[in-house]
Amino acid sequence: MGDAHLPEEERIKKKEIRELFSKLDTNNDGVLDAQELRQGLQKLGHNTNSEDISRLLGRVDSDGDQQVDIREFLDYVAEHEKKLWLTFKDVDKNNDGIIDEDELRKCFKNLGLKVSSAEAQRLMRSMDKDGKLEINFAEWREFLLLNPDENLDAIIKYWRHSLGIDIGDNMVVPDDFSEEEKVTGMWWRQLVAGAAAGAVSRTSTAPLDRLKILLQVEGARQNLNIVTGFKKMVAEGGARSLWRGNGVNVLKIAPESAIKFFAYEKIKKVFADDQGKLSVGRRLLAGSSAGVIAQVSIYPMEVLKTRLALAQTGQYRGLGDAAVKIARQEGVRGLYRGLTPSLLGIIPYAGIDLTVYELLKQRWLSSHDSQCNPGTVVLLGCGAASSTCGQLASYPLALVRTRLQAFDKTAASSQGQPATMMGVFQQVLREEGPRGLYRGLAPNFMKVLPAVSISYAVYEKFREILHVR
Repeated sequence: MGDAHLPEEERIKKKEIRELFSKLDTNNDGVLDAQELRQGLQKLGHNTNSEDISRLLGRVDSDGDQQVDIREFLDYVAEHEKKLWLTFKDVDKNNDGIIDEDELRKCFKNLGLKVSSAEAQRLMRSMDKDGKLEINFAEWREFLLLNPDENLDAIIKYWRHSLGIDIGDNMVVPDDFSEEEKVTGMWWRQLVAGAAAGAVSRTSTAPLDRLKILLQVEGARQNLNIVTGFKKMVAEGGARSLWRGNGVNVLKIAPESAIKFFAYEKIKKVFADDQGKLSVGRRLLAGSSAGVIAQVSIYPMEVLKTRLALAQTGQYRGLGDAAVKIARQEGVRGLYRGLTPSLLGIIPYAGIDLTVYELLKQRWLSSHDSQCNPGTVVLLGCGAASSTCGQLASYPLALVRTRLQAFDKTAASSQGQPATMMGVFQQVLREEGPRGLYRGLAPNFMKVLPAVSISYAVYEKFREILHVR
């Protein structure tokens, strides 16, 4: 294990502990409560739930009054620091005072957790201050000081799930889960939490989503903008019509997530090298392939969502009625209109989303001092910005897809409209110019911030309910 004694030069100074206590004590009353501990963890870049805070408070609060004074905090840090030193030496196998990527991955492997090189580097960046992808004890201690876990197994798992979630309109690359998480059922709890977050978020922003579809398909023909588009929807079907098509949009979350997850688990084994590693590029390729499979599998629901969103009041009695009418009048092929541009849009969206997210996060890390870690707000901001960039790059394909989904050869509104991808592209450029390819973009961007905020809040709540750590 190496030297189990914590050298004096490695010990945190009492002055530093008191300064940390003062930072956490936001109301300056001389004690820390659960809310202040939660805020402190978030500033250090940790996702926390009520269970995490309760465990931490239970460890630090020696007299059981649900508050932590400076004496209790000093005692906790002095004792916990020694235990963190032991776990640090457990990982630092060559005893050179730093943890590198190889040592970290070997540690995961010994615990039965397989991580890719990309994920190992992502974990290290959350702790690493100087950008060398090496972790010294001071960095290890600072990141884990307010995590009450004492054994290496619990610390590593906490670290892996403390970095926040990637928020996108439709993340293409699924999460990686360890073998233990698959055995214990933690993977499905995280998927359920994500599905619940998506359902609430989509429902909350459904009026903007329907407006986007309306502007994409009918905006140029009827000279609609955001205001007139909303007025048209309310005048035609009342306020309830603003959520038309949202049911199927929510309904497709569960099968899409499940298919994408299981497909990704199978495909990444094909792309992995002899050591089971996945580079960032291969991970993107595996995730995109899984996204293609999921998209093809649930695509009829995408077409139904668009048709219902554009439907007049009384045109369809519901989801089943719409599916039957489309299949009967246009054949099964009608349920797959627009599939080609939909699949083509996956690669630019996923690639730009993933790349911009990592670039923004690294830019933030390089411009802040060693006392800072990207917290929840920063990670959410990076996710929102990267998703926006991904959508911007793939939006023309999304617009063409939506117009093809809306094409109904039996409807008068579709007469004279092209029924092929290239035909739609040419018509838009000819009649509306390049700007026409971005019609409906404004309401699409308007929903990003509320969607991200709502999704994260609901995700965290369901993590607490399902006891996801």
